[in-house]
Order: sequence, then structure tokens, then C-alpha cells
Amino acid sequence: MRSVGTLTRADLAESINRRVGLSRADSLEMVESILDEMCDALEKGENVKISGFGTFLLRDKTERIGRNPKTGVEVPITPRRVLTFRASQMLKDRICTEE
Repeated sequence: MRSVGTLTRADLAESINRRVGLSRADSLEMVESILDEMCDALEKGENVKISGFGTFLLRDKTERIGRNPKTGVEVPITPRRVLTFRASQMLKDRICTEE
């Protein structure tokens, strides 16, 4: 069922189907709807916070000078908007347990 190392939309829908009891089609529609809402919010410039999971943050980067590591030639890097993710402390605690 689950791809090794990757959680897919289908995996999420299957989990909703098993846990909540929605049909496979309704479960997939719910996953798509949530992802669409997240994308729409990010497109509008809003950050997306999922309590207990983390926050998707938009950051505007200014123009800067970069360097080609192979040739050493300086090149301008254009300003752009980037998407970052900050995991919540709860998520960090779940995945970063000390052994």
C-alpha cells in the first residue's frame, strides 16, 4: 500500500478511508480539498499553520551576489519568494527521539 519513504496523497486518502470510514473517493476529495486550500492561502501570501505539525512560511529573498562554485565567477541571484517549513515542537519531539 504505502510507498517506501514517501507519503502520497493516495496514502493519506487510504488512511482517512480506514480511520473515518469515508469512501475512497470522498477521502481523496477531502485530501485534495485540504491541499487546494493550503495552496490558495500560500498563493495569496498567507502562511499556513497546522497546529501540532508545523508552519509553511513564505519568505521574500532580496537580490544578492552568488558565486559559481566551479568557475568562481560572480553572478547576480534575482529576488524571489521561497517557501519554508518549520516543524512544531510536538512534531520535533515525535521524530527526533534520542536513543
